[in-house]
Amino acid sequence: MTEKFTAEQFVAFLDRVEKLKSVPRHCVTSDGVQETVAGHCWRTALMAYLMKDELGPVDIDKVIRMCLLHDLGEALTGDIPTFLKNGADEETEKEAVDDLLGGLPGPLYREVTALFAEMDAQESKEARIYKALDKLEAVIQHNESDIRTWLPLEYELQQTYAAKNVEGFPFLEGLQAQAVRRTREKIAGQETGEC
Repeated sequence: MTEKFTAEQFVAFLDRVEKLKSVPRHCVTSDGVQETVAGHCWRTALMAYLMKDELGPVDIDKVIRMCLLHDLGEALTGDIPTFLKNGADEETEKEAVDDLLGGLPGPLYREVTALFAEMDAQESKEARIYKALDKLEAVIQHNESDIRTWLPLEYELQQTYAAKNVEGFPFLEGLQAQAVRRTREKIAGQETGEC
């Protein structure tokens, strides 16, 4: 493992993770376009940056890095919705992350590997915030999509998916409450034919 990227290594790594730009997620956008993993990661990182002054003392740069990198393995595995993912899928995704990270120079490899370990442990404030944002972004995106694209199980899941993860973070709790209100309005609108 090298200490610094060569131009060839850098481009080779980008070539592999470029797939995230076209790996579809389960949801569609408000325009009816299939959401991508890269789009989800970008908006999760944007959310972290925009609320940096709302979260109290936290290493927001670390949260942003977590948000940008958290679905990296899906460049190789594709996206599996949470409600379908099992332990074997999670192990396969971890192996994919290890494979991708192997293309990084030593210092960067150690840094990013430690970041993934921290995300998995869910013990630090930063890791807990990243996980809450990951789930909140998905809920917000579903609220922006046409309700006709929802699966039946999502009517309830939309209202509970991020609830445990936001606990202890007042701004995130408020965001969760707002998302649930929008979900209920969307469901009620469908029932009355207003959506």
